Amino acid sequence: MHVLSLPTWFIHILTLFEWLLAIFFINQISKQSNKKALKWLAMAMLPNLASAMAAITWHIYDNPSSLYGLVYIQALLTFIGNICLALAAWNLVKTEKQLI
Repeated sequence: MHVLSLPTWFIHILTLFEWLLAIFFINQISKQSNKKALKWLAMAMLPNLASAMAAITWHIYDNPSSLYGLVYIQALLTFIGNICLALAAWNLVKTEKQLI
């Protein structure tokens, strides 16, 4: 396998920071608006963040076959994270409809 190009690294690292900022801001909005559904949304984003960290860790070490388990961990975290995000979004819609 080949080392990632500089633009690809740039995208990977910025995506991590973007995800962290999104979690932080959603959590802050949750505190200010006192909406627990938003806090659940921020928490539901964490498995996908961990998934991205697993992928980047594997790339940092130049994708060795000895760390191939990280690929499976990353896939599992993505699967779990997507389910968590779907449930959190559903919960957010449900709570917002109750306010109307």
